Amino acid sequence: MIDLYTWNTPNGRKASIMLEETALPYRAHPIDISKGDQFTPEFVAINPNSKIPAIVDQDGPGGRPLALFESGAILIYLAEKTGRFLPADPLGRYETIQWLMFQMGGVGPMFGQAHHFRRFAPEQIPYAIERYSKETRRLYGVLDKRLATNEYVAGAAYTIADIAIFPWCQRADWQGVDLAADFPNVKRWYDQLSARPAVQKGMSVPG
Repeated sequence: MIDLYTWNTPNGRKASIMLEETALPYRAHPIDISKGDQFTPEFVAINPNSKIPAIVDQDGPGGRPLALFESGAILIYLAEKTGRFLPADPLGRYETIQWLMFQMGGVGPMFGQAHHFRRFAPEQIPYAIERYSKETRRLYGVLDKRLATNEYVAGAAYTIADIAIFPWCQRADWQGVDLAADFPNVKRWYDQLSARPAVQKGMSVPG
């Protein structure tokens, strides 16, 4: 059994989608970041960085519990645990990992800043809005070009790279982006993933 500590954010939904896709048994524990649940001693004992998601695999390596944080690390761990969504061959593996890192180092931080300065900042800061909106569009352009010649982000197969990027694209309107008009290849891919039952279930966690 895996205990998932999460909230309804793009990073949180990466883990729940992966758990649904792999059909691993899990329990979802809501960590309401708007109320500061991530700073409780109980959660900090699992993730000293006080961020969601985090998991505790009660049947970790050697049959012992394993606590794990950072969404990218969680995706890799679950892929290796199940042998799914991360190719075994070195070329496919590193193709997938590099696009996972594209999400971790680019899509997540930049889209997140666009969300913050466009929607949540207490004052409108034109420079910040322009900077992060422009970089968000650039990253969508990279993704759109990639998906023009590949069915999925890492190539012909659905992988953890797709799972990592997808939840961030759900909030394209927060980023001032119209996928259908501006990035049609991303829109095609987004609609394809949206139809997957495990994606739909994972996007509803923790409810």
